[in-house]
Amino acid sequence: MSVMDRDTVAPPEPKPRRRGPGCGNRVFFGLSTGAAAAIVILLGTVALFLLHGSWNALSADSATITTEVDFTQGRSFWGYAGVTVFGTLLISTIALALSVPLAIGISLFISHYAPRRMSQVLGYVIDLLAAIPSVVFGLWGMATLEPLMRPLFRWFSATFTPVLTLISGKPEVVDGERVWTGGLPGFSFLAEHLPWWPLSPEVLTFVPPARNALMGGVILAIMILPIITSLCREVFLRTPRLLEEASLALGATRWEMIRMTVLPFGRSGIASAAMLGLGRALGETMALLMVLSPGLAINFWFLAPGQHSTIASQIALKFPESNGLESEVLIAIGFVLFGLTFLVNFGARAIVNRYSVTKGDR
Repeated sequence: MSVMDRDTVAPPEPKPRRRGPGCGNRVFFGLSTGAAAAIVILLGTVALFLLHGSWNALSADSATITTEVDFTQGRSFWGYAGVTVFGTLLISTIALALSVPLAIGISLFISHYAPRRMSQVLGYVIDLLAAIPSVVFGLWGMATLEPLMRPLFRWFSATFTPVLTLISGKPEVVDGERVWTGGLPGFSFLAEHLPWWPLSPEVLTFVPPARNALMGGVILAIMILPIITSLCREVFLRTPRLLEEASLALGATRWEMIRMTVLPFGRSGIASAAMLGLGRALGETMALLMVLSPGLAINFWFLAPGQHSTIASQIALKFPESNGLESEVLIAIGFVLFGLTFLVNFGARAIVNRYSVTKGDR
């Protein structure tokens, strides 16, 4: 290289200095932190309001509750709360048992069986179904669905009640006294002495009108079906395409591919969707208030009206006419529902972590 060439070579440019976080980064960090803190503060204020408004009911003795609060029907606060919690869990469990299998089937059809245009139309219909107000579901269920469900409930009762009678016997009135006859040893004793025994013939004895726990579960199942279906559909669509093609290339049928690839991959998503639907079912008010015939009993009589009531429906039914200790009792069972939803969310998180793909499904 000549002297002239060395002189014409440009010196290396200095490396740019790293700048600290800009104004935009600081603003975004502050906004995101403030939003997260606002959620915690809002949740805390709700919990404090419920605790403050229900403190007198929680600390009152049983005699005060039974004498001053008529709608508890002679129960203490925890007895009244236990009855409403039982009804809430019973009807929500029925809704979950009816909606989850149907939602998984619809989601698999949309994601893996239906043509593209049909799947888009079905997806829009599912999303529109989720936008229907709960009061509309209540009106429709009371005026249209309830008369349609009566023949089905009669058939269900006539078909399966003899099976329970064979297992646990049945009550008969002999000389003015109620006597339990028939049934298998042990089962008949439990059915006779435990009103909540789930194998008693009264469990499936249908009494019209169809404003019972099973009817409430059907309405709730229809209401939470769009939520579970939409989430399951998105989870199934995110199954790696290579896994599906590899399963089919190895000779698996479409159902075998779904059973061995899609469903294991989407277990955590299915659990999350089911728990989200359960959270919606636990707090539903208007639809159940219009469809359900409320009662304060702890049993599994699905087809008899006037047996069960949920926390939300009790609050909506009694709060407008309550005052003093009565309103505090209703706020207290609202606080119990608040804690119940927390337990459901914690359980959902545990289930999601248990079935997460990143923790052992690979």
